[in-house]
Amino acid sequence: MDFGRLITAMVTPFHNDLTIDWEQTGKLIDYLIEEQKSDSLVVSGTTGESPTLTDEEKVQLFQFAVKHARGRARIIAGTGSNNTAHSIHLTQQAEAAGVDGVLLVVPYYNKPSQEGMYQHFKAIAGATKLPVMLYNVPSRTVASMSVDTTLRLANDVPNIVATKECVSIDQMAEIAAKAPEQFKVYSGDDIATLPGLSIGIYGIVSVASHVIGSEMNQMIEAFIQGRNQEALERNNKLTPVFKGLFSCPHPVPNPVAVKYALNLQGIAVGGVRLPLVQATEQEQQFIKQLLDSNRS
Repeated sequence: MDFGRLITAMVTPFHNDLTIDWEQTGKLIDYLIEEQKSDSLVVSGTTGESPTLTDEEKVQLFQFAVKHARGRARIIAGTGSNNTAHSIHLTQQAEAAGVDGVLLVVPYYNKPSQEGMYQHFKAIAGATKLPVMLYNVPSRTVASMSVDTTLRLANDVPNIVATKECVSIDQMAEIAAKAPEQFKVYSGDDIATLPGLSIGIYGIVSVASHVIGSEMNQMIEAFIQGRNQEALERNNKLTPVFKGLFSCPHPVPNPVAVKYALNLQGIAVGGVRLPLVQATEQEQQFIKQLLDSNRS
């Protein structure tokens, strides 16, 4: 399974009462595929506020996204958690919904050993025929999956086909160099897209692609085609957006900033569910200036 180079971790649109807005979800899917050139969409990941979605809402999102995308982009369901049995159950529901793959995060809070992580992912992957993308994000989970554990899974479990890594360039480079040829490494940090490509990663699971996906796609294509100077210039132009969406003007929880940016651009995705809160007035002004500067 090739999920493509540019994957968007999609936000979940809400009404004012914070129920899912299905009409706007459809419009967002169209926008991300047609205008922002996403190859795949992650539905019900952290950017989609998965911690505050019920299982019923998640399955409805999987079903809706598959039906609405109509094969124009692959749909990857966020089904990972720190409960192996629950992740198996949700993964099987996602498979029944017709998704193209699942994203499984390193278990958070209970801090499993490397052997525990290996057995967790092996058990979930063994309960489905779907392609699996691992997700290592120690800033959120505290526990970090080692290179050796990632490579062990890549070699031992046939349907574990990729990993999303929010780690150092060194760690991504080692995985990319040592993994089986068909195993794909993705960065989960937008700012690492071009540096990551230069050391052998395959693509990006992006948040910024909600608003600059088309430009990111052009940067990736320029690099792949050997137009390195063009890729560097495009990267330099996009870097303030990469940084700004997570630091406006101080660190802001994802997806607060990107939801506000989308609303500014007329893509009505609503607010965020507690315990997240809306961007402050100062943060809103920063995001407006950030988008204006990128357009100039």
